[in-house]
Amino acid sequence: MKIRAITEWLKKANDYVTNVYNAPYRSAIARAKRDEDDLFMLLVFSELMGVPNPASYYTLELQPLLLERFHDWHLRMGMEHSPLDGFRCC
Repeated sequence: MKIRAITEWLKKANDYVTNVYNAPYRSAIARAKRDEDDLFMLLVFSELMGVPNPASYYTLELQPLLLERFHDWHLRMGMEHSPLDGFRCC
């Protein structure tokens, strides 16, 4: 019984220390992830915007999966309206 209580306390202490250590880096990690996602969205939708993409054959099947996030992406990139002619999201 005592060993189980000590194990639980050590798990809680480990979670607390991990959160305290990672706290200053959360915003930097989130920003890096968002930048990486933005670059990936550009790669997937570049052919539709007129930018030649050598990997368009492989990224074409990802477009339906990313259309839900497309509106937020083009607003973050500074485009007020959708840059795609056949797709209006605004």
